[in-house]
Amino acid sequence: MSKAQSQHAEFAKTCIPHQPELYGVAMRICRDPDTAKDLVQETLLRAMVAWDSFEPGSNVRAWLFRILTNAFINGYRKRRRHQRFATERPGDALTALYGRDNDRTDDVATALYGNELGDEVSGALEKLAPDYRDVVERADLKGQKYKDIAEELHVPIGTVMSRLFRARRVLEHELASYAKSDYGIRKAA
Repeated sequence: MSKAQSQHAEFAKTCIPHQPELYGVAMRICRDPDTAKDLVQETLLRAMVAWDSFEPGSNVRAWLFRILTNAFINGYRKRRRHQRFATERPGDALTALYGRDNDRTDDVATALYGNELGDEVSGALEKLAPDYRDVVERADLKGQKYKDIAEELHVPIGTVMSRLFRARRVLEHELASYAKSDYGIRKAA
């Protein structure tokens, strides 16, 4: 009998008796008979390939269950990766790189006028103290988070929130007549 045949016989004698127990655990993990059978088959295949590294006298049952668990985890990760890539739209890569994809066109008003503010709003912003104007521009016009503003300005987040609150009250007062006459807004919500 060759060395390979004796190793195969030793593997079969040691590992195959654990197959029903492996299947039971695989069923509890997978909850699908076909998937559980595939997992047991992959476990035994991996164990047979790695049989040379198994130390005789150690716990073969624990070794097989570790292989089964790792095979399940690797399969789960592979399926998740596949699902993520399968659900992406073709333009998602362009959006990630450039901020937009070819499936979407820019808003016509934004393309023509940009993000320009009305004269009344620009004038009201100019009346704010520089510290207050800076916070309003960052938070309300650029959409930055309070935490990021605080880090960039080297001030506590409470200071950012306080400046923003006060600046918005000043803007509300400055723009009240403009809002009422042009848009019919009487008081801010």
